[in-house]
Amino acid sequence: MKVKLFQQDIIWGDPEANRKHLDEMLEENQGADLYVFPEMFTTGFATMEDATVEESDGPVLDWMKAKAKQLNAAVAGSVALKTGAKCANRLFFVTPEGEVSRYDKRHLFYYGGEGTKFEPGHERVVVNFRGVRFLLLICYDLRFPVWIRNRDDYDAILVVANWPDARALAWNTLLQARAIENQCYVLGCNRVGEDPACRYTGFAKVVNPYGEIVACAPDHEEAVVSAELDIAFQRAYAKNFPVLENADAFKLL
Repeated sequence: MKVKLFQQDIIWGDPEANRKHLDEMLEENQGADLYVFPEMFTTGFATMEDATVEESDGPVLDWMKAKAKQLNAAVAGSVALKTGAKCANRLFFVTPEGEVSRYDKRHLFYYGGEGTKFEPGHERVVVNFRGVRFLLLICYDLRFPVWIRNRDDYDAILVVANWPDARALAWNTLLQARAIENQCYVLGCNRVGEDPACRYTGFAKVVNPYGEIVACAPDHEEAVVSAELDIAFQRAYAKNFPVLENADAFKLL
């Protein structure tokens, strides 16, 4: 499976401008099965009271469905979405047939104010697309290995992020650790640029089950990471070296 991760410089609080910008990036980067955009790719990390959020999922889903159909590929990325009294940080995975999977961020980033404006999700979501099973995660989720533990139910982790440069070492280390301990591919799609609170390094990358970096974007500049996932290799490795059979049992929600 061919994947492309868009290390996007998000325009603060302007969904229409961000979609238009991605239109241009997509025009120049075709030929994949899956296109991944960062966390809150239409607004930036909208945790402040005056920050723009999507009032409904209509515009962004219409756009994602159109892109998926046009590209004959899946598209994925998270959106700051008004859902009632509060908001959800919701990751959409949209197929070319118009099927939509939704994952609400489980671990809200209280340190950055996300917990006051957003409601956490409670459901673990795995999407099967073209024979590849993806566990959907958002940013801070990456720090919680019990939630992420492979139960022989996925082949790859897809994590979208607004991960700031102050903690770039953690981003790079955790992506490789999650790949090694779960014997899976990890697709980490981070942004670059700045918002009113942070500066973002990027380092969007694909990591293989050995923890090796297959492809990585340069730091502090917009880029598209392209890679191919060899799922036959991943499954053979997990079967021949069955580490997860010896994993500790946890009581999970």
